[in-house]
Amino acid sequence: MTDPRPLLFFDSGVGGLSVLAPARVLLPNAPVVYVADNGGFPYGTRSEAEIAARVPALLGRLAERYAPRLIVVACNTASTIALAGVRAALDLPIVGTVPAIRPAAAVSRTRVIGVLGTEATVRQPYVDDLSARFAGDCLVLRHGSAALVRLAEAKLAGEATDPADYAAALAGLFGQPGGERIDTIVLACTHFPLVADELAAACPHPVGFVDGGPGIARRIAWLTQGQAWPEQPAPGIAVFTAPILPAPGLRATLAGFGLARIEQLERADRSV
Repeated sequence: MTDPRPLLFFDSGVGGLSVLAPARVLLPNAPVVYVADNGGFPYGTRSEAEIAARVPALLGRLAERYAPRLIVVACNTASTIALAGVRAALDLPIVGTVPAIRPAAAVSRTRVIGVLGTEATVRQPYVDDLSARFAGDCLVLRHGSAALVRLAEAKLAGEATDPADYAAALAGLFGQPGGERIDTIVLACTHFPLVADELAAACPHPVGFVDGGPGIARRIAWLTQGQAWPEQPAPGIAVFTAPILPAPGLRATLAGFGLARIEQLERADRSV
């Protein structure tokens, strides 16, 4: 017996693809629904109250429509603000995404760590707690950048991006007192691993990058161990919450991640 229930990945945009990719390596036959909340994008500049209200309600609709076996909130901002609300609202496994401060502290030699996320993520008390628990002997510098989120979206849509824009975003980290000693940067937004090469080229000195994608993939595999999967991989579905006509570059990117079908939430029975 095979089980057709999908894994549902949720983000404000295309950032969650950086979590989907390692999950598909571990679970290649898993049916996948990937949801981009373009109707609420970008989350990083929204208030905590807006996100806390929007995400559980939206995931409730998605769970009813797609009947997933597990939901991955593949968005640091949504996870740090709304994860408790999602878990309270839905009776199924929920995997969140939090800044990878613990693994960053484990590898940093200078004991100076940068946390690069959205404005909403880097100001959360959850980041204070992670820093105190796992990086107490480190200087943890934070910077929020909405520009990097838009750069990642543009890159995955096939648009050219300017190297100077990546350098400008990084200046918010390296320009802080002690920033010249950063040797490890936590990519605390799922969009940012998708532009890791561009970020590396723009850094004033070599650094290591850490993100939560591989750890989340292992968590998904552990939570679903022993469950039945289809015998062959099935084409995944990309769902947008607001009307969209994806550009050819974005369609190609989604297809490269195994998402061959594109739907809109309000009429998900019809392809775009």
